[in-house]
Amino acid sequence: MKQLIILFITIIFLVPQNSKAQDDGAIIAAAGGLLAIGSGIAAVQQMKEQAELTATEWFLTNYPNQNRFSLKTLDFDGKKLKDISATSVISFKIQEFDIVDNNPELGKKYVLFGFTSFGWINEYGINFDKVIWILIDGDEWMNMMTSYSKVASGEKNEEIIREALKEGKVVNRGIRAKKGKDIDFYKIEGDMYLVTDYSPDMKFIYNERSFGIYLKETMNLIQIGRGDLIEIHEYFFDE
Repeated sequence: MKQLIILFITIIFLVPQNSKAQDDGAIIAAAGGLLAIGSGIAAVQQMKEQAELTATEWFLTNYPNQNRFSLKTLDFDGKKLKDISATSVISFKIQEFDIVDNNPELGKKYVLFGFTSFGWINEYGINFDKVIWILIDGDEWMNMMTSYSKVASGEKNEEIIREALKEGKVVNRGIRAKKGKDIDFYKIEGDMYLVTDYSPDMKFIYNERSFGIYLKETMNLIQIGRGDLIEIHEYFFDE
């Protein structure tokens, strides 16, 4: 925000004092645009702080024995207000740590999902009554990705999928494994869906553009973008 104010002041001084009315109008329009951009940035930052605070409170309440951990959102950096408003899940990186010789030693990793529903963002910020929280660790993520990759590809051997997921990289079109044992995902149209029943609470849906999670209780279809899926997998398995 400070940079925007400086830029606005710079514009004022760069325009000659004898400018015509139309130049004044241009200045006012530019200032309005800068203020709108600034308010959007401030709104996203405020929602990020609000989301991180609420996620921390949820974790403290539901996991009272956890007394040394870090928590950071995966979702808000570099995104615009309209992008955040349209999202169906917010996710957070959580990692345990200990203090060894006055320095933090990192431990087990988790991801906390906040599954949203219609109207979760309004004029007052985030309505957390419309957010369902689910915490997973690396083992559960591996189970989820194995089930998802199985329905998304022609590979049905779960051990082969797990090995590829552990040693390789998740990419837009599948899994790039070592020794040439790649697993390619099906090439399907944007309006096609492949479904697998994962648990009593969820179904997973493969669509070429996203990882879909259908919550049976609320009957909501949540979509995790391929970029976010890749980032979560790297968080768990990249050293």
